[in-house]
Amino acid sequence: MTLSAFARSFLFDANKPRFRDYPTLLDDGENLPALETSLEQIGEYQRRLWANRARALLLVAHGPDTSGKDSLIRTLATYADPAGFHAWSFSRPQGAETRHDFLWRVMPFLPGFGEMVAFNRSHHEAVIAERVWPVHEPESYNWQNRYHSIRNFEGHLVEEGTTLIKIWLNLSEDEHRQRLLKRLDKPRKRWKFDKSDIDGWEKRGQYEAFAEEAMAATHTGKAPWFIVPGDRKPQARAVVAAVLAEQLQRLAPEYPKEDEGVLDEYRRLLAKNGVK
Repeated sequence: MTLSAFARSFLFDANKPRFRDYPTLLDDGENLPALETSLEQIGEYQRRLWANRARALLLVAHGPDTSGKDSLIRTLATYADPAGFHAWSFSRPQGAETRHDFLWRVMPFLPGFGEMVAFNRSHHEAVIAERVWPVHEPESYNWQNRYHSIRNFEGHLVEEGTTLIKIWLNLSEDEHRQRLLKRLDKPRKRWKFDKSDIDGWEKRGQYEAFAEEAMAATHTGKAPWFIVPGDRKPQARAVVAAVLAEQLQRLAPEYPKEDEGVLDEYRRLLAKNGVK
């Protein structure tokens, strides 16, 4: 994946394996691309992607509860053409999902050529959350095999024309606590509260340790992870929007070339019906 210097500055670094090695907040003086400009670019290049129908893009958003994954995806979709954009959310596997291999449940929701798709959590939960809250008997898991499968799966997607952008929203413990408290204080946010949030808070350290291990095992040149400071949502949105706009532009820099024969036929047809 070709990246600008700005995008590369947020890449996961194997020499910094812990989330605490990365910032959760950018300096106020940080020169971030304007969010509105990036969103307009996303809208334009996503339409070009849809018009060309030659490549696809998958954005994967991960992070602790309250890290802003939903609002991030809503923001990125501000100017997107709904014909070619879809968003899907993945929680704990249930029903038929538990009776298939762990990649099975995401397969129907992968982007087709021309589409941009955003996942709120993804197949990576199978090597993060399932280590904290197992779906099967713990001794039945082989985590190294799952890492291997994810690398092969994502490599295959990239080779077949899908660009992957994997985001971890890096949230500090204090900001995480404050956002959980806000859910209690604001009636319009209380509906989001679930008993699992309490368990998630208590097991935050364990969850993040497994996420760090999974990231180190699944970060590749073809499908890299970006560690985005998450304590201020506007900053996080500006960073992700800039990275997304950059990749969309590379995938579809122009609209497909028009067919002059078809255009001439339209002109003849419209002229015949009195339209000039």
